[in-house]
Amino acid sequence: MNTEHVILTQHYPSPCGDLILGSYEDRLCLCNWVIEKHQGRVDKRLQNLLNADYKEGKSDIIQEAARQLDEYFKRERTTFDIPILFTGTDFQKKVWHKLLEIPYGQTLSYGEMAKRLDIPNAVANANGANAISIFVPCHRVIGSDRSLTGYGGGLTAKKYLLEMESIATAGIFASSL
Repeated sequence: MNTEHVILTQHYPSPCGDLILGSYEDRLCLCNWVIEKHQGRVDKRLQNLLNADYKEGKSDIIQEAARQLDEYFKRERTTFDIPILFTGTDFQKKVWHKLLEIPYGQTLSYGEMAKRLDIPNAVANANGANAISIFVPCHRVIGSDRSLTGYGGGLTAKKYLLEMESIATAGIFASSL
């Protein structure tokens, strides 16, 4: 690897599992689960495409990401406004951009996602390759039968995130009646 290029990383203890936050230059490129379904696949892709090594350290982007995650988990934030660096194929980036359009507290099936993108049902693999969990809400994609399916952080974490958002959304709607 090139020692001039560095992805700064820092652990973040979320209520549903530990995350690793990573920044490259001035953008968030990583928010992945410490215990991940496909351990190492995301790390290898990021390091190869950015020609960079991981180094534990702080950055303004990581500090801001942690602050925004704190607010999210306290149900004080429903959207994120942090610069993101997508690292993947053009197809993956297209899917990840579409994930950003799924509103807080709502879900979309893999089939609906494929239809909106006007592509075959290949979104599951691209969704699973998302390196920026929560900020790019891949947890909001579910099975066509409304079941919880595949999630890098595990189904327990996915269920936690969806229930948290659902409860928060119910509170928002109830208070506006």
